[in-house]
Amino acid sequence: MATTADFKNGLCIKHNGDLWKIESFQHVKPGKGPAFVRTKIRNLNTSKLLENTFTAGVKIEIVRIENRTHQFLYQEGSDTYHFMNQKNYEQIAIQKHLINAPQYLKEGSTADIMFHAEKEQPLSCTLPINVNLKIEFTEPGEKGNTATNALKPATTETGAEIKVPLFINQGDTVKIDTINGNYLERVKE
Repeated sequence: MATTADFKNGLCIKHNGDLWKIESFQHVKPGKGPAFVRTKIRNLNTSKLLENTFTAGVKIEIVRIENRTHQFLYQEGSDTYHFMNQKNYEQIAIQKHLINAPQYLKEGSTADIMFHAEKEQPLSCTLPINVNLKIEFTEPGEKGNTATNALKPATTETGAEIKVPLFINQGDTVKIDTINGNYLERVKE
């Protein structure tokens, strides 16, 4: 068992029967009363952020978490995604709600899967911050219409809908931010 003195950013703990990741913490020693630790913790199952206060010295249970890189293989049905561990070639099925941006997954792309080490249970699947995808469909842009930062809708090879600048055409490859789904740049091939 550990105590609040062992807190650090990124540490995973068991609290109230759930798994939580410490986002930030601050030790506070007021003039009166006992010391305490003010934390922001994120639930690993629901991604809910919670502000919580622990009394200094209280015992906590640390949970061992491992991140492993996996390659996306295929999608089965509407909410099951199959990945393969690149080191031992074991395959695993991940539910859609555990993936941060499933609309940008394409065959062969990689993602980091976070596992509860003792139970070998997947907790989350995170794509890289940026992905390169080919534009399957978009309306042709008009030449010279660049007075403003106008955007038009486009469909990527994975079926995701994004907004791109007017100069992007069908067949172009673009870099997309997986966190907010924004177009970043056109990729030269």
